[in-house]
Amino acid sequence: MTFRNGLASLLRPEDSVLVLIDHQPYQLANVNSHEPTMVVNNTVGLAKAAKAFDVPTILTTVIAERGGNLFPQIADVLPGQEIIDRTLINTWQDPNVVDVVKATGRKQLVIAGLWTEVCVAMPAIQAAGEGWDVTVITDASGAVSSEAHQVAIQRMIAAGVNMMTWLALAAEWQRDWARAEQAAKITDVIVQHSGGSGIAYLWEQQLLNTQAPKAGAGA
Repeated sequence: MTFRNGLASLLRPEDSVLVLIDHQPYQLANVNSHEPTMVVNNTVGLAKAAKAFDVPTILTTVIAERGGNLFPQIADVLPGQEIIDRTLINTWQDPNVVDVVKATGRKQLVIAGLWTEVCVAMPAIQAAGEGWDVTVITDASGAVSSEAHQVAIQRMIAAGVNMMTWLALAAEWQRDWARAEQAAKITDVIVQHSGGSGIAYLWEQQLLNTQAPKAGAGA
């Protein structure tokens, strides 16, 4: 096995492309590996992070007429963008999706979707075998059980696929807080979608903007 390490192995926004797969009502209804609300929250955070770093995001569903439309919270991040609807279970077998990804000219393929064990694992394993640098965002994905999620992760790791969470990815894309424009954008995403980390940041700002009491005040 070739180990993934070294500076060049880290993800870069200019080389990344994000594919969000089948975040639809039918799939979410049987997600039991995660709390469903968190899957939605994390996926929206991921989509907003990609937008903040100008990472192209491809949106795709499977038979939306029956399985339901893409969650509006995600579609609203990229208003007006075409959502590619498929019949193929394996997204990476659909040329309508693959051609759009290839057209970006990027080779760091980031995937999240429902379900992990099917609609994420199949394209991730195929794309990795075709030479793509594939990363799966585990907390913006979900499976029908915790076992199914974990087995899928193990299977993908064995195939050479990288695993990350959405906030870790955002930090890797940011890389340097001196990138002030992106830092401001990603901070807004963290405040909205990163729970305790967002609240802690707001608290920090509150403390920094609160005038210290003068000596002897209130005595």
